[in-house]
Amino acid sequence: MTEILVVKLGALGDFVQALGPFAAIRHHHGDDRITLLTTGPFADFAAASGAFDRVWTEERAGWPRAGAWLGLRRRLRGGGFRRVYDLQTSDRSSVLFRLFWPGPYPEWSGIAKGCSHPHANPNRDFMHTIERQAEQLSMAGVGPVPAPDLAWVDADVERFGLSRPYGLLVPGGAAHRPAKRWPEERFGAVAAWLADKGVLPVVVGAAGEAGRQEAILKACPGARGLAGETSLLDLAGLALGAALAVGNDSGPMHVAAAAGCPTVVLYSAESDPALCAQRGRSVKILRRDRLADLGIEEVTGALEGSLTGP
Repeated sequence: MTEILVVKLGALGDFVQALGPFAAIRHHHGDDRITLLTTGPFADFAAASGAFDRVWTEERAGWPRAGAWLGLRRRLRGGGFRRVYDLQTSDRSSVLFRLFWPGPYPEWSGIAKGCSHPHANPNRDFMHTIERQAEQLSMAGVGPVPAPDLAWVDADVERFGLSRPYGLLVPGGAAHRPAKRWPEERFGAVAAWLADKGVLPVVVGAAGEAGRQEAILKACPGARGLAGETSLLDLAGLALGAALAVGNDSGPMHVAAAAGCPTVVLYSAESDPALCAQRGRSVKILRRDRLADLGIEEVTGALEGSLTGP
C-alpha cells in the first residue's frame, strides 16, 4: 500500500471545486492510503466524502510559529508519503515541499520549485480553478477529473422542519470584501417575491451574518433564518433539496451549484467569474461592477427562469 498525501486548505469555494480532483485521485490510486491535509472547518466534510482514508488538520494561523513548523515537518516526514498532490498551490503550501529537506523527497504535483511533477503552464493563474486543477493532475498522470459532485452527502436536514419548495438565500460573504455583497434590503425584497410565488425563503450563512439575516426576516417575516445553525454537510444537504439558490459570490454558492441546485450568483468587479465561477447543472451569473447597480427585477427575472425551468 502506497501512502498518498493531498493538500487542500480552503477556502470553502476552492474546497468544493476540488471535489472532482479528490475523486480522480481516489480512483487513480485505488487501494492506496490517501491522507488529506486541510484545516478544521473542512475535516468532517472531507471525511464523509469517502475520498480519504485519513484527514489531518493544521490551522494556518499557527504556521508561522517555529514549533508549529517543526511539528508539521515531523508529521510529514513520518507519514511515508510516496506522492503529494498540492491542490492549494500557494507559496505557503509549496513550503511544505521544503520540509522534506534533506530528503528523500516524495513525488510532488504542484508549483514548488524543484518538484517532480510541476504544473508547468505559465498561464495557470489565468485559468478557471476547475480547468487549472484538471491540467495539473493530467501532468501528473491522473485523470479524467469529474465535475464536483455532492450526491454522497447524507445529512439530516429534516430536523429544520422546512416546508417545500424552499429556496436558499446567501446574503453574506467575506467580511473584508464588502463590495462583493448585494444590499440586504434587496435580498429582503427577493425573499418577499419568493414567498409570493409559494417558495419558502431560507437564509443561510455564517453566524456573523445574523444582522443581515434579521434585515431579510424583517422584510419577509415568513422567511426562515438558519445563519450560523448549519454545518457544511447540512448546507450541502439543504442545497440538494432546494428549488433554487441565490446569493453573492461566496463559498455557500459553490456548494449550491455543485449540488445541482438552480443557482443565481451575483458578482461585482471584486471577482472574475472567468477564473472562479460556480459550476453546476444550472448556474446563472449576474454581474455589475458595483453590485448596488444590480436591480431587484433582474435578479427575480433570473429566478423566474429557475422556477419555470429552461
